[in-house]
Amino acid sequence: MQITFQYRFLRWALLLCLLPVMAHAASGDIPAYDGFPQLSHFPRPLPLYQHEAGATAWQMIKERATQDPFNVAASLIFVLAVTHTFVASMFRQVSHKLEKQHLEKHGEDTKSVSFWAVVFHFFGEVEAVFGLWVFALAAAAWWFHGWTDFKNYLGVDVDFTEPVFVIIVMAIAASKPVVVFSERCIGKVAALAKQTPAAWWLSILTIGPLLGSFITEPAAMTLSALLLSKRFYSLTPSKTLAYGTLGLLFVNVSVGGTLTHFAAPPILMVASTWKWTTATVFLNIGWKMIIAILISNAAYFAFFRRELREMNAASATAKVQASNDEVAIPLNVTLTHLAFLAWTVFNSHYPPLFIGSFLFFLAYVQATRQHQAPISLHSPLLVGFFLGALVVHGRCQSWWIEPLLTSAHLPEWALLLGSAVLTTFNDNAAITYLAAQAPGLGDFAKYAVVAGAVAAGGVTVIANAPNPAGQSILGKHFAGQVSPGKLALATLVPTLICIILLLFLRSPLMHS
Repeated sequence: MQITFQYRFLRWALLLCLLPVMAHAASGDIPAYDGFPQLSHFPRPLPLYQHEAGATAWQMIKERATQDPFNVAASLIFVLAVTHTFVASMFRQVSHKLEKQHLEKHGEDTKSVSFWAVVFHFFGEVEAVFGLWVFALAAAAWWFHGWTDFKNYLGVDVDFTEPVFVIIVMAIAASKPVVVFSERCIGKVAALAKQTPAAWWLSILTIGPLLGSFITEPAAMTLSALLLSKRFYSLTPSKTLAYGTLGLLFVNVSVGGTLTHFAAPPILMVASTWKWTTATVFLNIGWKMIIAILISNAAYFAFFRRELREMNAASATAKVQASNDEVAIPLNVTLTHLAFLAWTVFNSHYPPLFIGSFLFFLAYVQATRQHQAPISLHSPLLVGFFLGALVVHGRCQSWWIEPLLTSAHLPEWALLLGSAVLTTFNDNAAITYLAAQAPGLGDFAKYAVVAGAVAAGGVTVIANAPNPAGQSILGKHFAGQVSPGKLALATLVPTLICIILLLFLRSPLMHS
């Protein structure tokens, strides 16, 4: 047992020791390409495109497609990858069918494995989809620009800091002392309503997302999803309530990180460039999103009140089970875990610091293993793989996103809605990052882009970086596969509530 643990520890330690090298390559001094900090000749820096004076957004897109045909190929591959996420369940069904046929033919005791069943299962994993389509992107890059350019792009130009950070913050946030501490804190609020399933549901969906403004959204998503899995989904809610809860969680986490300027990725991407402080973010967006979370939770609570009331009968069993699972954890162990979490959050832009500290964290877990549960890196690594592949694809979409955000002379309300629509097809941090590259944006235009990005961050799994973490943790309660269509439908009401409040509640930037 001890040897097995040491082997696993060393294996993960070796893997994580390699990550700083990758992150350092992305953040170090990079030779310039025509004066821009990148080695590869794609994606072409936006200022290098030539356009006729007064060109519309659509004209600019067509001209950029002509000037570099790779743009069209990269975006077509991205569209196919997004489409793949919507039909991933079909591959899983084929995998299950092939596995069943294999067992019928060879029996359950055989050590043989159905190769094609595993292949189709892999194609059915949403977290693996964008990684699979990187092979197609590599082929297109080799065809249009050459293999050296693709190696430079993947190895130097793409910044993998955020995916690596999400891996580590998920692992720490999911550790037993942190989860138990969070559960007890939220349990104090749930105790006001006798800790019924409805009380836990409401407390987790309110407090959990708002914590994202302080411990970052990926950590808040991890904690909220783990607690919902234990306190709510374990009671087997109906499919409608299950999807409604997941949609509410995704939207609430996306907007719950807007109380500060450092926790939500789409705000973090522009805070320095636009000189936004925590006060700026809170006064213009944060307080509105607190109201949005309360209204959305109240609306869903009222709609599902009958089923939530019926779940009370099962809550007694859940409480007994929960009490049996609770083991006294020394205060110093909990505080140490929280310190590691805080250190990781505060140094989220410095991979050598938070990756190195994670190795010490793993060693500390080993030294206090009598108070710990095994640290599983399976879900964090899958989520990190998903986000890393999304970054690889997303960086090649700026050629058409930037004109739509900045060149079309749209009213501010249309810019907000346009940002929200684009967010459903790309990570919202990428949307705001591209807007930050455009000079001359007015204050309200900046507000509109960020507001639309955070409001629509829950509509799809790829719309916000923490969403894959939530799906990875809660996917087992959806037969292993979350339906993208049902998820989008479940997020419709809370997303509209956020958009309405952001459009009609006044704030300082809206007056400037």
